[in-house]
Amino acid sequence: MNYRLLYRLLGMILLIEAGLLFLPLAVALYYGESIGPYIITIALLLLFSSIAILIPQKDKKLYAKEGFVCVGASWILMALFGALPFFISGAIPDYIDAFFECVSGLTTTGASILREVETLPRGILFWRSFTHWIGGMGVLVFMLAIIPADDGRAIYLLRAEVPGPTKGKIVPKIRRTALILYGIYMALTVIMIISLRICKMPWYDSIVNSFATAGTGGFSVKNASIAGYANPAAEWVIGAFMLIFGINFNLLYLIILGKFIDIIKNEELKVYLGILAVAFCIITISTSSSGVSFEQTARQSFFQIASIISTTGFATCDFDLWPFLSKAVLFILMFSGACASSTAGGLKISRIIIIFKNAAREIKHMLRPRSYNVIKFEGEVVDEETVKGCVNYLSIYITIFTLSFLLISHDLDGLSNGFESGITSVAACLNNVGPGFAAVGPSGNYAEYSLFSKIVLSLDMLFGRLEILPMIILVNPQTWKKHL
Repeated sequence: MNYRLLYRLLGMILLIEAGLLFLPLAVALYYGESIGPYIITIALLLLFSSIAILIPQKDKKLYAKEGFVCVGASWILMALFGALPFFISGAIPDYIDAFFECVSGLTTTGASILREVETLPRGILFWRSFTHWIGGMGVLVFMLAIIPADDGRAIYLLRAEVPGPTKGKIVPKIRRTALILYGIYMALTVIMIISLRICKMPWYDSIVNSFATAGTGGFSVKNASIAGYANPAAEWVIGAFMLIFGINFNLLYLIILGKFIDIIKNEELKVYLGILAVAFCIITISTSSSGVSFEQTARQSFFQIASIISTTGFATCDFDLWPFLSKAVLFILMFSGACASSTAGGLKISRIIIIFKNAAREIKHMLRPRSYNVIKFEGEVVDEETVKGCVNYLSIYITIFTLSFLLISHDLDGLSNGFESGITSVAACLNNVGPGFAAVGPSGNYAEYSLFSKIVLSLDMLFGRLEILPMIILVNPQTWKKHL
């Protein structure tokens, strides 16, 4: 393990977080609020980052192991320091609760322990939503975009942080790839802010809701989430952008290049849109009633489907009151997630396609043992390493899901519909969705869980956002042995 390089990289991450905190500080100044929580946090970040960065280096080579460890450690450190403004300001008096809220923000989960948000300082709410935007694309991708790096080694950081079964560069240069990703990300965010303002949403609300949508996070500055605005036009806009941010960013880059034929042929996008269409038809029919207009039923169905499949977690109605069939569809969408290399969580459409194709291949092989069948995805043969990785990921995913549910089960007796609350809270956190059903539904929150359960669910959020491996490698004792 190259500890000196690891310390330097972590120091640079903390330095970037210190710089990002100047934005909520400026918001607090603008609204005449206390800036102490931000000043103290920035000072601590500068102190620790300067110590780490100034450590002399002998070997500047970065390998896969250091890449995974750096990603896992950096997200934990960012959450530990990012929780300080919530804690110091008194907005969240308990530090574990503040840590949970910050982890939820950075991992773009949107699970909250706050029962009341509208009375909180605007600077704090800005930081809360801004953590979604930071975590959506990933702070290490941001670092690669602004700091020159060795392309041959920096790819390990990109691959460890960007979600999906396969990771690669859009263009040959890793820094240019990172710049393109963030350029698209920022451009879409600005377009959304302007769109919401056209829908007559206040500037502040347009900005923080766009941050939460871009990162597919779901933190809102209204207690009733997006329903609190009673703005149908804004609901359509947010719903559309949730779906856009759930699309593979490589495809969004192809749109810029004008390669529309490649986009139309994309297998993952076809399945993504197909799932949306089927879910929309089922839920719209299931929730339709004589007392509600078709437009409202269609709008609420579209919005909640977009919110859940993109793992954003916004709400325009209490979908926990919907018929069982509609809730079952939403529960399944929690697991599927959206496309790979997007800001969404979940298993990812591409990984699910490969797993199903592998299952079909195995069935064919059992019927014809001597046959040789390859798996094709996006018109290309999928290498066996990728297929194995998808199957292994699902196995580890199920193991973590089961263990997490067992670990928080001691809290379920005190919750309404304990089993439903527990199973959906783990699903919502591990898939970075946010709201579940029953006690953790759109009208509830995670405040009733014990500190131990909040830590377990915080780890679930990190496992989900980083797609398991960086966290497992980080806590694996073998990683830290000198002979490796």
